Amino acid sequence: MHIHILGICGTFMGGVAALAREAGHRVTGCDAGVYPPMSDQLRALGIELIEGYGADQLALQPDVFVVGNVVSRARLPDGNPKFPLMEAILDAGLPYTSGPQWLAENVLQGRHVLAVAGTHGKTTTTSMLAWVLESAGLSPGFLVGGVPLNFGISARLGAQATGQQRPLFVIEADEYDTAFFDKRSKFVHYRPRTAVLNNLEFDHADIFDDLAAIERQFNHLVRTVPATGRIVVNDLEESLARVLSQGCWSERTGFGSAVSDFTAHGEPSDFEVQRRGVAVGRVSWALSGVHNQLNALAAIAAAEHVGVPPAVACQALASFQNVRRRMEVRGTVPRAGGAITVYDDFAHHPTAIRTTVDGLRRQLDAAGRQAERILAVFEPRSNTMKLGTMKSQLPWSLEHADLAFCHSGGLDWNAAAALAPMGERAQVAATVDEIVQQVAAAARAGDHVLCMSNGGFGGVHAKLLAALRPAD
Repeated sequence: MHIHILGICGTFMGGVAALAREAGHRVTGCDAGVYPPMSDQLRALGIELIEGYGADQLALQPDVFVVGNVVSRARLPDGNPKFPLMEAILDAGLPYTSGPQWLAENVLQGRHVLAVAGTHGKTTTTSMLAWVLESAGLSPGFLVGGVPLNFGISARLGAQATGQQRPLFVIEADEYDTAFFDKRSKFVHYRPRTAVLNNLEFDHADIFDDLAAIERQFNHLVRTVPATGRIVVNDLEESLARVLSQGCWSERTGFGSAVSDFTAHGEPSDFEVQRRGVAVGRVSWALSGVHNQLNALAAIAAAEHVGVPPAVACQALASFQNVRRRMEVRGTVPRAGGAITVYDDFAHHPTAIRTTVDGLRRQLDAAGRQAERILAVFEPRSNTMKLGTMKSQLPWSLEHADLAFCHSGGLDWNAAAALAPMGERAQVAATVDEIVQQVAAAARAGDHVLCMSNGGFGGVHAKLLAALRPAD
């Protein structure tokens, strides 16, 4: 089968492309404004990428067009369609489907699906769970919205069916809508037998009116889990309690609170895991932050449902290497008195920003490096942030950063006004080059420059490293 993917460089659609290629299909695709790591992964797989959405791509004559949710029926200011290829597909009456639907019908059918949902931590927890199952010898398939460093790829088919055993597939379960012609959340297509509900707060203000609307979508996911399945839920989240109050027909396993089935005792970098008050293992790893401690409990509880003892899961997590763009060190610049370190992180929601900054602060404090500063460099790029829905939360999210630098280009709201409560600790710049100049002027030996965005951020990491290096 030849499939042509519209929006192929998105993290999800790129994963679908990789799975289709591994399954033996011919895969081509198109997108606009591509950036690593997905573009690198697709080229390495030998998948032909076409820039833009020109109607001339009909000449490829694929068996089916697979449409990402980046595609819409929107029109440009001159009245022409923003996605002429999609208009041509509709006009010609050619077959098309969504990415989640294609995945459900061609990959997930007949598998034991383990789906990881939540506002934050989906990518990291999905990667943890896949690595735990891999370490236990179960060879899971997976699709992650990033590149887990333990695997070096974002998706693979994994082991095939043998006898009565259902092959395992771990998937990042996103609540964003499926496609312009299917407004259900992506995750309702996956039909998991194990579902992780990691956390839940308001996000995606461009498609959801309020938190209650997202809670209903999460309950739709819960409704697809069979009675023999397991719901792994964060007991610290009142929103998830409301989700389950709307109906739950499966085994429920909780984590996080003092009375949960799975609890953690100790620092996030070294903690004992208990199951109903009995010690079952210990996790000692390089990750920091309470959020990652909770992610680990979720992965351990989900892996137990498919037969992996918690002790084995804990041991596997000791060698977990995290995901690209999750506190990934992009480089260091030597300075007398201590190197300046530049990080890349995907954080794009105020809670995620705060969690990321706090995790780094806690790590530095634990190492006796309280004097080292955190310079938070971020762009409000997600649809929710562009709308300004959460602008008032930004000072709170950056509370533990020593300095903050915001890229305000393309925003319809006043970033400087939103960050005014931070006083001189915050600066705003309309361009990436200007923000690089601001950071370079402020940085000093021993600083940690934490760049946060869910996009390429205009190559800010390389530009910062170049600007911070002393002239020869």
